[in-house]
Amino acid sequence: MSTKVGERALPKGRARRPSTSEPESQKKRGVRAGTRQQGIATPWLFLAPYLLLFGSFVILPAVLGVWISLHSWDYTLPNKPFVGLGNYVALFSPGTTISGPFWGSMRATGIFTVLSVPLLLVVPLAVALLMSKKFPGRDFLRAIYFAPYVLGVAVISVLWRYLLDNNIGLVNHYLGLLGLPDDTAWTTTTPAAWVALVGVTVWWTLGFNAIIYLAGLQDIPIELYEAARVDGAGPWMQFLHVTIPGLKPILSFITIITLLASANMFGQSYLMTQGGPGRETRTAIYQIADTGLRNFQMGSAAAMSYVLTIFLMAISAFVFYIFREKKPKKQEKEVLS
Repeated sequence: MSTKVGERALPKGRARRPSTSEPESQKKRGVRAGTRQQGIATPWLFLAPYLLLFGSFVILPAVLGVWISLHSWDYTLPNKPFVGLGNYVALFSPGTTISGPFWGSMRATGIFTVLSVPLLLVVPLAVALLMSKKFPGRDFLRAIYFAPYVLGVAVISVLWRYLLDNNIGLVNHYLGLLGLPDDTAWTTTTPAAWVALVGVTVWWTLGFNAIIYLAGLQDIPIELYEAARVDGAGPWMQFLHVTIPGLKPILSFITIITLLASANMFGQSYLMTQGGPGRETRTAIYQIADTGLRNFQMGSAAAMSYVLTIFLMAISAFVFYIFREKKPKKQEKEVLS
């Protein structure tokens, strides 16, 4: 029996099966094409609710804010003339009605940030190190440290405003019982007002940072500490060479969110000191809200907010640069070569 050219001879007694390769391959290609099309659309369907909310409450207000900053925008008047960069020029022109108060508020924001951020990095870390140890009542103490954070800024500020009152406040009362000065005007004089604002903020928010630190400490392998002890490292050296490097990503995250939260402080200043004495504790967000909502100068307020945003972006970039992963010099040379 002869075979055609290109066909493979089969052994005797073995019949050739009917060829079904073409229909099956076409079917597989169709399934793959359908799956690929569904795979492209599926992630966007899951992201759609978030993208809708993000676009409506973040992107759209940001674009609208830029548009408002280019106008003399008084929302009580029908006409809102276009002024271009006039609002920004006024902020950087000494002697204008908005320049002095704004840069004074930026100075107050800087003072609060410089005083509060180091404490909010160090004190929660100390608390987290303590809470990572095993001792009776540890869970209760964890709850105590975190409890103030669940309260709103209005509750915290009004509570401490009465506690720090120089006439009826309990703080001065107990200071007097201890033989210390009991006539300190915590909310109406400086630097006492700064001590009050920073102290209350640290007491209120340290629990949040401590919880994040505690989660980071639990992710550091215990074998590293054991190896360090075998090498003769004491507690301090273990902290420097094991704990701190292990917490580097956590430190970067906490530094960024603490900087942003401190730079956006408003409620404590508004409710505890009313920006006083004078304008000493009036922060940038306080000044922006006052300019836009009380003085109806929304264009100037929007320009202020974007100047503050640029400063915060620059500081954040600097923090990311500090905490970046540094490559060994040899590896850098190999990459460059």
